[in-house]
Parts: sequence; structure tokens; C-alpha cells
Amino acid sequence: MREIVLDTETTGLDPAAGHRVIEVGCIETIHRIATGAQFHRYVQPERDIPEDVTTIHGITAEMLADKPVFADIADELLEFFGDSPIVAHNASFDLGFLNAELERAKRDPIAADRAIDTVAIARRKFPGAPASLDALCKRFDIDNSARTLHGALLDAELLAEVYVELVGGRQPAFALASSAAAGAAPARPAPGKAAVRPSRRIEPTAAEIAAHEAFLDTSVKDPIWRQ
Repeated sequence: MREIVLDTETTGLDPAAGHRVIEVGCIETIHRIATGAQFHRYVQPERDIPEDVTTIHGITAEMLADKPVFADIADELLEFFGDSPIVAHNASFDLGFLNAELERAKRDPIAADRAIDTVAIARRKFPGAPASLDALCKRFDIDNSARTLHGALLDAELLAEVYVELVGGRQPAFALASSAAAGAAPARPAPGKAAVRPSRRIEPTAAEIAAHEAFLDTSVKDPIWRQ
């Protein structure tokens, strides 16, 4: 099961107001385990970056002066996505910006039904609790100490860990990772044979023994248990 965990940084909050994507970070996961494959690009937004936005992610227009425009990375990004589901924190924000950029680049938009929104999952699972990425990292004891500023790739890496916790926890993923690292397939019984489980000795309690003796005294004539 391949999924892409995505984050973007932008020049503002609204693509309809002319704000643009300036950074894209993606992590590939298989069965919710990061494979090491990544897509990370800074993008020349062809406009200014407001100072109050720079304080959030630390990116200035001068830093992006020699970076490609979005149209130049669009095909590479879409190829990395493939047809996999896309996991994002507040997915409508990230897909809204990406689709605005894809429209400018004359590419097809990303369908909304491909998105898995971790904010929506968190709000269903923890109603009324904070659902920010930092809050979820704290809830799941995920180290986000390197997140002094927002960054698309770092945030995607943290989100990949948060997503695993939101959908069931780390243990299944760790078991799969251990099997893969050892090069061993999961153990399974041969065709037509049931799995063999080790026997367990189950001792009766004192109350159960007393009840059994009372039953023998009143209900069974010459019980074999006493022969």
C-alpha cells in the first residue's frame, strides 16, 4: 500500500489572492513505513514573500531567486505522486495550492478523493483537542525539537509518524520493518495445515476444585475421578 505524505510552504493563505507555493516536501511510504524515497523542491514564486510569512518558515524571496518555477517541477512531482493516495495535514490547503499551480502549468488537477486529511482524522479521534502538528507530536511523544520553523520536508517526515499513530499505532509498522530488515517473510502455516500453537497448562482455582467436589458428592454415583 503506497501513500505519499505531503507538505507545502507558501507565500500566504489563499491561492485565489495570488499566493504561491514556495516549497514542496513529500515522503513515500509503503504500508505506512517510510521507504527513504523523497521529493523536495524549493520554488520561485514569481512574486514577493510578505515578512510576516517569512517569520513562519524562514524563506525569503532572495533565497528562491535561482530556484525553478512550479511549471518546471510539475511533471516530476506528478510522477512522484503516481496514483497513490496523498496524506496531508489540512489537505484542502495543500491541494488547493497545488491545484492552482497545476492549473497555471496547464496540468490536470489532483482529485480531492485522493486526499487523506490527518486534521480530520485527529478531530474525529480526539474531539475538542488541539489538532496542530505540534500538538499531535506532543500527544504521541514524537520528537519535533528540530521544528523551530515550518519546513515542508521536515513537516512531512513528522506527519508520516503522526499518521501511523492516528491510524493504529507504531507496533504493526515496527513488526513489518523488522521482518523486512531481516529479509524474512512473515511466518505462516503450510497450505492445508493449521498453525501450531504451544500448549498452555491452565490450573483450576481452589473455588473451582471445591465446586467440582461438591458436584461429585451430590450428583455422580461412584465417579471415576475418585477411583
